[in-house]
Amino acid sequence: MTPKETIDNLLAGMGKFGASDLHLKVGYAPYYRVTGSLRQVELPAIESTESMEQMFREVVPAARRDEYEDRGDLDFSLKGTAGDRYRVNIFRATGEMHAAIRRVQSSIPTFESLQLPKIYEETIAKTHAGLILISGVTGSGKSSTLAALLEHINQTRPTHIITIEDPVEFVFKPQKSIISQREIGIDIPSYEEALRFVVRQDPDVVFIGEMRDKETMLAAIQSAETGHLVMGSVHCSDAAQTFSRILEFFSHNEHEFIRSSLSGSLAAIMCQKLLPGIAEGTRVPATEVLLNNSTVRDKIRRGEDDDLPAIISNSIEDGMRNFTHSLVELIENEKIYYDVAMEYAPSREALASSVKGIKTGSTGLVGRARGK
Repeated sequence: MTPKETIDNLLAGMGKFGASDLHLKVGYAPYYRVTGSLRQVELPAIESTESMEQMFREVVPAARRDEYEDRGDLDFSLKGTAGDRYRVNIFRATGEMHAAIRRVQSSIPTFESLQLPKIYEETIAKTHAGLILISGVTGSGKSSTLAALLEHINQTRPTHIITIEDPVEFVFKPQKSIISQREIGIDIPSYEEALRFVVRQDPDVVFIGEMRDKETMLAAIQSAETGHLVMGSVHCSDAAQTFSRILEFFSHNEHEFIRSSLSGSLAAIMCQKLLPGIAEGTRVPATEVLLNNSTVRDKIRRGEDDDLPAIISNSIEDGMRNFTHSLVELIENEKIYYDVAMEYAPSREALASSVKGIKTGSTGLVGRARGK
């Protein structure tokens, strides 16, 4: 079997076993991540960096091969023989090539397939300008959620959508919208360069794959302020921490300006975590949603981020939701076990109080733990 055939077979195996990720490291057998856990593949260990490099020689974009040599790290996208797409990161560790590969479903997910609450669809349906941030840790489903949001616009509005991604993951087919997908390193050198010219390209919607530096965040805020709908992801665990993360990009003397800009341009922050579901092999999202209103704008402007959790808790009827509320819903709908909810709850006391005495239909009390 040639090195190219080996990588093709490993990628095909991800779909066969329902793996979200593939890890390749010199000296180890390949590993798949299935429903959040790593599982070793029954194959020989990869013997050397030379063997790894042979596997990737034909799949790394020719225009980007020197980047790995210069930087020791490279992101790119890849289409498998079965039609699925993959987000690939190759990186150097202790002088050897390693790889982490994420499988991207070939079909665009829907809100229903992702089991997202109705507020996600309602928010994107009525938001035509402003900044929407999808927040969560690595592996929490941010890319899939953003794809569902973009596809909803694609199917319902005559707009021009420009995406700036590193790398391109989901490939969209124009419906009511026209779509221009730009990949860092292939179509444009950097996020900063792409965002410098994006307003000249007459976009209605700008999708930024990841907001990870000052220039990208500032450009996103400014685009939202000028009447565009801007969407992107941030690596944070909840809404309040998202503000802290944004401010970390800027010097202290810029914070007042950034807060003022955010208070007017922010539309929503949607945070999510993926939890193991009751059904074997499933994961379901717990969500927190902050919608910008007059009270939230005032708190952002004043720097009173610590008050945001209370505002969310008191605004459930207005569409906002916190993780405790989401966990209660998941328990009531028999999506997750009570002890799983407790593991992920921001406050175990608050969760226990919220579910006390509630039944879950055929399974009895919500206090029932896994396998009991």
